[in-house]
Amino acid sequence: MFERGATRSLRSGYGLALLEFRILGPLEVVGEDGPLRLGGPKQRAVLAILLLNANRVVSVDSLAEDLYGDAPPASALTQIQAQISQLRKLVDPGRARGAARSLIETRPPGYVIRLASEQLDLRVFERRTREAAEALAGNDSERASHLYRDALDLWRGTPLADLAHESFAQPAVARLEDLRMAALEGRIDAELSLGRHAELAAELEALVSEQPLRERLHGQLMLALYRSGRQAEALEAYRRLRRTLVDELGIEPSPALQELERAILRQESSLDVAAAARVEGEAVGSILVVAPSQAALDSLASFAEPLAERTSRELVVVRPVAEEEELERAAAAVNACRRRLSVSARAAAFVSSGPSDVLRLISSSDVELVLMDGDGLAADVLPVELADVFEHSPAQVAVVAGAFQGDVSRVLVPFGGGVHDWAALELGAWLATAAGHPLTLAGTRGRPQEGRRDASRLLADASLAVQRLVDVEAEPLLLEPTEQALVAAAQDSVVVVGVSPRWRREGVGATRRALLRVQAPVVLVHRGLRPGGLAPRESRTRFTWTLQV
Repeated sequence: MFERGATRSLRSGYGLALLEFRILGPLEVVGEDGPLRLGGPKQRAVLAILLLNANRVVSVDSLAEDLYGDAPPASALTQIQAQISQLRKLVDPGRARGAARSLIETRPPGYVIRLASEQLDLRVFERRTREAAEALAGNDSERASHLYRDALDLWRGTPLADLAHESFAQPAVARLEDLRMAALEGRIDAELSLGRHAELAAELEALVSEQPLRERLHGQLMLALYRSGRQAEALEAYRRLRRTLVDELGIEPSPALQELERAILRQESSLDVAAAARVEGEAVGSILVVAPSQAALDSLASFAEPLAERTSRELVVVRPVAEEEELERAAAAVNACRRRLSVSARAAAFVSSGPSDVLRLISSSDVELVLMDGDGLAADVLPVELADVFEHSPAQVAVVAGAFQGDVSRVLVPFGGGVHDWAALELGAWLATAAGHPLTLAGTRGRPQEGRRDASRLLADASLAVQRLVDVEAEPLLLEPTEQALVAAAQDSVVVVGVSPRWRREGVGATRRALLRVQAPVVLVHRGLRPGGLAPRESRTRFTWTLQV
């Protein structure tokens, strides 16, 4: 259910009217005289990709992957250049050929669109929701409600509705819907604290019907019903959610919702409006462990436990099975695993027909990291189930190959500056601080005879970026640019490495495949759009977040 409203004018403070770019609905570019006429699907797709990464360089390789998937034509580069040229004519019609400055700039290894913050509706939405969250945290619920409503007024329908069928757009659309729902829940939190529970109850009943697995909405409904003198209906709302979660996902409600049910049964005074109680205004992130076997269950749980403990995250441990006959044994194993864990955890086993079940868990929960087993990674092409999760997961995905044990000397992150490398750096730093291992960043030696500088500057930038968030020292390691040198360095290490940007065509690639032959755990990381486990709290209101400056 979208909240409608007149889209606010997006004007810069430079004194000149600028183009407005809108992605919170069908893609639009609006000038002083109204919407501009955009070209065909490929041109719109190129513009959308640049806007989703506004003010960040998008490589030509990444554009080709997003536009053509695993089968780019030989003319892909020429086609992309043509689309960029046409877009420049559209958004910079008065720019002289060869002029130094353009809205869409060429920056190796690709292109970047430079926008003021008020030119893109997504950035305005992010700012308003951030300010609203700050107001709510400061107990200014009236201001928070207004800001959340202003932010939601920017939405004109399904984001990128005219491109929703494109594979590149689907994770982005899912993440944008995440943000819309979080803003809606924030607005409801604010209005519950203002005593508007009676009018919110009907809206919440409609919302939980549309989002039957979204626990925070159910908690808000329970609170609105209880405060409206409808205790029995509040308890029934909990029982209905529990049945849905158990039947569809095999898991119990979160500890926070279980505690809310007990508080309603006891009619605790903390639930009254006067006590300013809220239903978890800040959702607690979780780590999802997907274990296809008993061996994988033990290994992945050992990897996940220190991560969850370090950042107070909940673990959700699931064991999908192919046949009903396997269910009882799998459930016993996963529940035994949960009891052994020293952190808050939920566990379940279920009969699964494919990756859609895992993706539904990711989408319906505040999952920040997905841990999966690395069986089958050495093949030339990724397993279909894993490729689907890479393609559609809004959260970071880490694939663990090899048993994770404590007797390693360091966490080694081979780093080249790609988007998945930054995600690997974040997870590597998270693991290093959680497990108490040194962190080593590996890059290539220089080759002066070929005019190639070493990677020490890049490694220094990465080290400084990660130290903004965690107290970890990153040692640089310069290696010859060969598989043999990297494999030798990986001995006695936990290797955390980003997937190849060409994973659709190459699988893990030759270098990473060589690492998989090392007698050491290897973790391959695919970046998601949701902020990860080390992301600062304020990043929750942003479309995406990365360590990269």
